[in-house]
Amino acid sequence: MSKKYPITVSSWTLGDQCTFEERVKAAKEAGFEGIGLRAETYVDALNEGLFDADILAILEKYDMKVTEVEYIVQWAEDHRSYEQKYKEQMCFHMCELFGVNHINCELFDVKQINCGLMENYSVAHTAQKLKELCHRAGEYTIGVEPMPYSGLPNVKKAWAVVKESGCENAKLILDSWHWLRANQPVDLSVLEGIPAEKIVSVQINDVYERPYAASILRDESMHDRLAPGTGAKDTVGFVKMIKEAGVSPRAVGVEVISDAIVAKGLKEAASLTYDNTVKVLKEAWPELLED
Repeated sequence: MSKKYPITVSSWTLGDQCTFEERVKAAKEAGFEGIGLRAETYVDALNEGLFDADILAILEKYDMKVTEVEYIVQWAEDHRSYEQKYKEQMCFHMCELFGVNHINCELFDVKQINCGLMENYSVAHTAQKLKELCHRAGEYTIGVEPMPYSGLPNVKKAWAVVKESGCENAKLILDSWHWLRANQPVDLSVLEGIPAEKIVSVQINDVYERPYAASILRDESMHDRLAPGTGAKDTVGFVKMIKEAGVSPRAVGVEVISDAIVAKGLKEAASLTYDNTVKVLKEAWPELLED
């Protein structure tokens, strides 16, 4: 496997009902090189009674690394909650602790999810707020992830915001589920004008032929994704597109958020997602699997 492009099991893929060591062990045994952690799953580890030194010791025990930190939200609001401000600082701490340089950032209002309402500001407003976030992040890269049910519904608007921010540490994260559900063609032309170095990482998964209704699309995203290459869309084509664009991702995240898959058990969920990821990468970008 590649140490340069670590194949990473994203936090949600293994659910939130396991201990930190169980998470790391399952990922390692399946074949993953890294794990993703949300601020919430890091706090869960602390609530187990672990200290940072214990967490690092568990990672060393299994020869694993945290290679993905998630996620900052509500960053475009003028008046953010203390919870979200603290979560942002927690993400910065996690980056320092684990040696991760980029943070996944999403543009939606967690208070409004159940109502189907998301932050939807102008490019100018959002770019200014991104600039402020990038300043607070300092040396860390802010990876902006477009999502079809958010204020940044597609790559076009997300890139416009990143570009207008003028920040060197503002970049994009591209997820195949969000890409496909935004009805964007899997075509290199969609990335035209976006420098390859402005895409910091990618996440892959798959989708059913028919999406949930627009008003509940986030429910599909959070409960009913499919493993890479096992659905109705072209995950292989998505990965080939990223490769052809000249992207050098800091991590290849496998984000398969699925109640059905997690219900199979931690070991099965890790193995299923990893094995299907390898099949996709062998066809689309075999170099990612090389040392």
